[in-house]
Amino acid sequence: MKTDRCKKAAIRRKYHVRKKVLGTADRPRLSVFRSNRHIYAQIIDDTAGATLVSASTKTKALQGQLANSGNRKAAEAIGEAVAKQALGVGIKCVCFDRNQYKYHGRVRTLAEAARKAGLVF
Repeated sequence: MKTDRCKKAAIRRKYHVRKKVLGTADRPRLSVFRSNRHIYAQIIDDTAGATLVSASTKTKALQGQLANSGNRKAAEAIGEAVAKQALGVGIKCVCFDRNQYKYHGRVRTLAEAARKAGLVF
């Protein structure tokens, strides 16, 4: 269980990242959320306040492919899935929002898989 101090530090880190990252219609924001069991990615236009594309390990299409939904292989699959959906909608350039997480492990794997699939950031 996280203590209050840890929660406050996570919120502070999140605000530091979000102060610099803003998604527009031309360049939406690729936001990542991870839990111990799952990983989620959304492409968001902050000016309109709308989610344009989303993918997660909870979607039925990806649940059958993944044996474990909380590891780097799952993060790679989510990165590829969100990139394919984005390119299908016509989104090529995004800005990466890592939330309060370090650019390491599953977050880094997701970002690299999205880049490899064709997203630019």
